[in-house]
Amino acid sequence: MLDFIRIGTAVPPVVVGDAAKNTQDICDYIARAHEAGCDVVVFPELALTGYTCADLFFQNTLLQASMKGLEDIMVCSGRYPAVTAVVGTPAVVEGQMYNCAAVISGGQLRGLVTKTHLPNYGEFSERRWFSSSEDLQTRQVSLRDLGITGEGFVPVGRDLLFKVGDGTVLGVEICEDLWTPLPPSTLLTINGAEVVANLSASNEIMGKRRIRTGLVEHQSDVCSCVYAYCSSGSSESTQDLVFSGHSIIAENGTVLAQNENVIDNDYLLVTDADLGRVRAARRKNKSVRDAASFYGKVEPMRTIDCCCGALRGDGTLYPTGKYPFLPTDPREYDHVFAIQAAGLRQRLRTIHAVPVVGLSGGLDSALAVLVAVAAAEKPSDVHAVIMPGFGTTDRTRNNAHKLARALGATIKEVDISPAVRQHFMDIGHDETIHNGVYENSQARERTQILMDYAGKVGGIVIGTGDLSELALGWCTYNGDHMSMYAVNGTIPKTMVRRMTEYLAGTPAFAAAREALMDIVITPVSPELLPHRQITESIVGPYDLHDFFLYHMMRFAFRPSKIYALACRAFADEYDAETVKKWLRLFYSRFFSQQFKRNCLPDGVKVGNISLSPRGDWRMPSDASARLWLNEVDSL
Repeated sequence: MLDFIRIGTAVPPVVVGDAAKNTQDICDYIARAHEAGCDVVVFPELALTGYTCADLFFQNTLLQASMKGLEDIMVCSGRYPAVTAVVGTPAVVEGQMYNCAAVISGGQLRGLVTKTHLPNYGEFSERRWFSSSEDLQTRQVSLRDLGITGEGFVPVGRDLLFKVGDGTVLGVEICEDLWTPLPPSTLLTINGAEVVANLSASNEIMGKRRIRTGLVEHQSDVCSCVYAYCSSGSSESTQDLVFSGHSIIAENGTVLAQNENVIDNDYLLVTDADLGRVRAARRKNKSVRDAASFYGKVEPMRTIDCCCGALRGDGTLYPTGKYPFLPTDPREYDHVFAIQAAGLRQRLRTIHAVPVVGLSGGLDSALAVLVAVAAAEKPSDVHAVIMPGFGTTDRTRNNAHKLARALGATIKEVDISPAVRQHFMDIGHDETIHNGVYENSQARERTQILMDYAGKVGGIVIGTGDLSELALGWCTYNGDHMSMYAVNGTIPKTMVRRMTEYLAGTPAFAAAREALMDIVITPVSPELLPHRQITESIVGPYDLHDFFLYHMMRFAFRPSKIYALACRAFADEYDAETVKKWLRLFYSRFFSQQFKRNCLPDGVKVGNISLSPRGDWRMPSDASARLWLNEVDSL
């Protein structure tokens, strides 16, 4: 149900030319992979013999020993039927020797994947010993012809896919295959492979580790797959080269795990990968499907069932953080800020307007006014309108003034209380009744002032509301919900706080640092009631809601999976019942508040998720949340 697969990359201490010893090590690592709960374990290229055997590959003694080793590994595999092992070995097929990946599960050799691209430049001379899959004239080979005891035939070629677990599709390519303009894994993935194993022997030279990592990241991203790369370790021959034992496991462009040592050997790297993310990416990305319609006809695939039972990965080894929206490198906030400012700057220049910002002394408007200052021709072009009302505190009002003065913005203060009281009289509302009318009237009065003041100064109203508020509908329709250009609409609350704190530390906003830092630590509040009003005590913690939103929008995960992930990520903060409570509220509000999102103002997208009806999210306002809420209730 959680769609995780557990993958291991094993780098045994190979002894070059000693297939018997290497066989025992490979069997030991298969046992270790089984104990670690692996579904798939990937070994390096030619791990059975060692990659650096050179002309020893021509020796029948070595070839026969490697086939005997393969037979022993098959027997070993029978003891661990849940594990699919992908082992590098030479193999002779119809008189030609091929560099192969043997896929073994449940005591059987399921297939031999042949290497296509053989490097024959620089330090590599593979064409001296091996033939390319292009030269292969058969689609299967008998066990007997391979030199393995038993009857039957084994599929052979580069066109093989393997079903593991509950139908997860595994594809295999070998080392140099990845370093080409059209890697075989591209064809494998557009034909259905969700996981790609790469058996490699990549020597270490200056800068190559970074390039390898980039290649694996890129291929896992463009192919929307899990990519497990395993390279030969440092016990290979060092006659002319050193091999680093570099392992990388990536998913959709993100490295989940890799070994830390630059030069490494004799280890097992294990992590969980999320097939749910892979499958979600493929459903949304029609470019992958378009490529499949063409290249799939060029290179059709054969699929073999490995019959190894259900996947065992449960996600406990998956790197699930609390704040999926936040970048790992804080310098990315500069990039986000530049996108916001560029979007607003272009709008201002096109219509010859100045920015008007309702400055409350809260987080969202603080970030918005920073963007406005960066986008405007000069700071004084930014009109900061401060509008205290019934619930405004001295702290937020003073911070709004301090911030505007420090930035050099033009300040306008309008007390909304008299106008709102007049409005209450006009519609016959009792001011002592602090209901939605009491709160929303203030929000709409502020928006009216901003709109009319913008007309007076030749400006446009800059929306300050963030992505989290849009998801929950925590805004007043035609109040703070409306503007002429929204700069924060795709930035979640968790990022707004961290980003504002980051910008406060930059030289550009040094003068505003004191005010910004006090705003950062001020509890989030709409300040619409005379008494203390804390948003997160009403709608729930934004860190949880942002977590829910990210996994629902980005990967279309079910409530049960989001719940399980959230319980793990926030185990030190919230118990399961608390997570469930706010998850139910999230779905309830997300569905019921779609009407507000259907008429959002323009605003630039800065991250992977937007709720704009012109962009990422289209949904009927009257859609039912029943299926989602029923699943939450059943947790």
